[in-house]
Order: sequence, then C-alpha cells, then structure tokens
Amino acid sequence: MIRDRLIAKLCRSTRGRRGDHDLNPGWPPANGQDLANLRHAAVLVLIIDRPEGLTVLFTRRTEHLVHHPGQISFPGGRVEREDASLEDTALRETEEEIGLGRELVEIIGRLDTYITRTGFEITPYVGMATPPLVLIPDPQEVAEIFEVPLAFLCDPENRERHSREVFGRTRNFYALPYGDYYIWGATAGMLVNLAMRLGGEAS
Repeated sequence: MIRDRLIAKLCRSTRGRRGDHDLNPGWPPANGQDLANLRHAAVLVLIIDRPEGLTVLFTRRTEHLVHHPGQISFPGGRVEREDASLEDTALRETEEEIGLGRELVEIIGRLDTYITRTGFEITPYVGMATPPLVLIPDPQEVAEIFEVPLAFLCDPENRERHSREVFGRTRNFYALPYGDYYIWGATAGMLVNLAMRLGGEAS
C-alpha cells in the first residue's frame, strides 16, 4: 500500500535541525536570538490520497496579515499554552485555518525541524487524508486552498535555488514554482526535506 511505503520512509530517524542556514551558513535567526530561545510552531504537511494520484495541500495567506502576507504555506502556527503537544498544535491550527477536523487526518510521520531566520523552530508533521473533504478556509487568514501533485514536488528537476537581498545580505533559498504559485522559503525548504526522505536523496 502507498500509505505503508510512505510510513516506512518517514520513519527513518531525522537529521535534527534544518533551516534557512542550510543555504546560508553562518546566518543565525534574526535579532540575535540563540537556538535556546527559539519560538516553537508546528505545521501539517497534508498528503491527500486522490484516485488520480497523491497531492499535497497548501494555503495562500491573506494579504492583510502582518507576517508573510500572500505567501504560500502549510496549515499550522505557533504553539499555544493549551496544546498538549506539537502534533496537537499542527492539528488544531489546521482545523482553525481550513476547517479540517483532526479525526480525518492520520499522522504518518514527521520531518526534520526547520529553523527560520525570524526565530521560529517549526516541526512539520506529515498526515494523510482521503476525499471527500469539506474544507472551510478562515477568511481572516486563508485566501486560498490548493493542491500540488506530490510527484511534482519530489522531482529534483522542479527544485530551484534563488536569492535576494535581505538587510544588506544575500539570502539563498529554495523555490518550487507551480503554475501561478510561487512556493519558496521555509515551505520550500521543508518540501525539499520531504522529497529527500521519500526519494532517498542524500540529506
């Protein structure tokens, strides 16, 4: 079964901490934060088992948000005091953002944690869901929900390395353009980790 093969590959031990520093050696989190003071967050990399093939779900953030407006991301967010675990954070945020109940998601593994330049340590959980799914985006946070074939995301030929100037320094990052969508930054970095785990690439 596809599910069992995915679980077997995702159960391999994680490397630990990945992040923006992978392509930018010596670039610590912003504001001089050290690794002991990172803020914790969790996201859900949701694989949907459609008859025509596996897809991964993404959200496009609304333009009025203070942080990362209009960017493409996974459902998820920062840890709240009432969360029982990081997995609970990812499932709670998913339900709040796109209306997908946690009972419809099967967590099958997790990826390496991802450290951002803005001082977050993000834990990505990989889950599976089977249609039909009724998704209701939170209009305050989510402008759009869309899916991309998992095969496209795992193909190294679709993986690009871009750069831009940030605070006077050149920042290198991964990008996976797909049609009108530009997936980049931390989201793309986590997808590269997913592709490596599923495809057996050297990490």
